[in-house]
Amino acid sequence: MKLIEVKDYQEMSQVAADYLLSKVKKSKNVTLGLATGGTPQGLYEVLIHDHQQNGTSYQYVSSFNLDEYIGLSGKHPNSYYHYMNDNLFKHIDIDSENTHIPSGKAADPAKECEAYDEKIRSHGGIDLQILGIGSNGHIGFNEPGTSFESNTHIVELAESTREANARYFDSIDDVPTHAITMGISSIMKSKEILLLVSGEAKQAAMKKLVEGKISEDFPASILNQHDHVTVIADEEALALVKGLEFLNR
Repeated sequence: MKLIEVKDYQEMSQVAADYLLSKVKKSKNVTLGLATGGTPQGLYEVLIHDHQQNGTSYQYVSSFNLDEYIGLSGKHPNSYYHYMNDNLFKHIDIDSENTHIPSGKAADPAKECEAYDEKIRSHGGIDLQILGIGSNGHIGFNEPGTSFESNTHIVELAESTREANARYFDSIDDVPTHAITMGISSIMKSKEILLLVSGEAKQAAMKKLVEGKISEDFPASILNQHDHVTVIADEEALALVKGLEFLNR
């Protein structure tokens, strides 16, 4: 696990964008694993600006998103389908046929999960997966206690996760209780992982990750067993972390 320490959220977003852009420019057919929420939003803003200023093309890029709320259609303003279109896809030249997000309105969510993993396999896997980390250590919507062997699956969201996402809804009562998420095993099959961590709220999670104890009670801990993880974290997120050389192993 390699650490890139940055000053703040803005620098984290820029460094992450530079990292992703280097992959896109090196291989026009790259397959990206994308995340939603506040953490990657700055990254997407930099990508849009680069596309507008420098013309970086995503014509042959494929993408797979980590998750989607069950019960929300793609037209719902709080769906992750809507988020990705608003915050990235409609601003760049990516082919909509190459963008993949689980359907929150699938008639059979279990079959949707199986089909999603098959789509990833048929694309040759994910080359670079973007991740954030929840305050309870969740990655994607894989809450504490999720099996490390899990493939894409249906998950009941922890109350802390629903509370963290309530700011995007009128009230916590409107936050869906379940989601489809790429499983931990699915995530770990990615060839490379880029973990973005920013802010005081992530200090305890960052400290726990660095301590290196691997447990399903803290899903992100499994990343310590991946061969190619880069963490981009800002000063606030790293405030509780001592001996940073431990990360660069």
